[in-house]
Amino acid sequence: MRSKQKPSRDAAAEITDLIIRKLEEGVAPWSRPWRVTGAGGRPLRHCGTPYTGINVLYLWAIADARGYRSRYWMTYRQAEALGANVRRGEQGSLSVYYSSFKRTESDPVTGAETERSIRFLRHYIVFNADQIDGLPAHFYPADEDPTPMDPSARQSAIDAFFAPIPAEVRHGGDRAYFHPTFDYIQMPHQRSFKSMDHYASTRAHETVHWSGGTARLARTFGKRFGDNAYSFEELVAEIGSGLVCAHLGLPNELHDNHASYVAHWLGILRADKTAIIHAASKAEQAFNYLCGFADAQAGRADDEARPEAVEPLAEAA
Repeated sequence: MRSKQKPSRDAAAEITDLIIRKLEEGVAPWSRPWRVTGAGGRPLRHCGTPYTGINVLYLWAIADARGYRSRYWMTYRQAEALGANVRRGEQGSLSVYYSSFKRTESDPVTGAETERSIRFLRHYIVFNADQIDGLPAHFYPADEDPTPMDPSARQSAIDAFFAPIPAEVRHGGDRAYFHPTFDYIQMPHQRSFKSMDHYASTRAHETVHWSGGTARLARTFGKRFGDNAYSFEELVAEIGSGLVCAHLGLPNELHDNHASYVAHWLGILRADKTAIIHAASKAEQAFNYLCGFADAQAGRADDEARPEAVEPLAEAA
């Protein structure tokens, strides 16, 4: 009985699907407003040769999705040749390349033979150095302070806006998000960003998410948007962060990082003509709520600066 062959992987489809999925998640594999923790630059083969073409985008996307920090990728045998071992259970990733072969074809009329080169896509499996134990030290990135970011001309306004907001903000890692269960905002370190303006723009987006927490505005959408509720919350956060950026005088191009939600948003807006009005209203509510902390602090400062009333001196008898 002939054993069943394992179906071959469609490398092109896998790569395309991953890139689409990352875009749908709001992360363009080729761009983000902060530098990923670890070694930056193109992915490298075990010998230090940089990958090219689609392998660069694909391996970047894989590293982002799985949290790999090393730039180095290699096959199982290449790891063994270096005296190392791929950890048991680790999942390999595709590396693709074009191969070709020559075919001789005959003209059905004249019988003349011509040679034609045919290209086709091939692939092999590679592992990131973070999946491998026992490699020489240079394959693993050292923890280093990122290069200093560009300062902001709007720093005083940025500080005045965010400082009074009582959100717990944790710094570290290479992801920015609001954790609704444990009620904190996670941000990469400030120096990981290209500029303080980029940091402020990203923090504004996550702080709008924070404003919708159950202990604050308790922003929910019920059954109205169903499976699109998450995308709708992203729309509210994006509009809200746009309002914050405009308030702080930040350039508009800094807060388009979630443009990949556009397809979802279009579906929502086409299905419900009042959805954008609802989103803008929720975003405005969040913006006003966040501004309220600075306004309250300014009010307290005014009260403290106002001289106390002085009892009039009793007239001399």
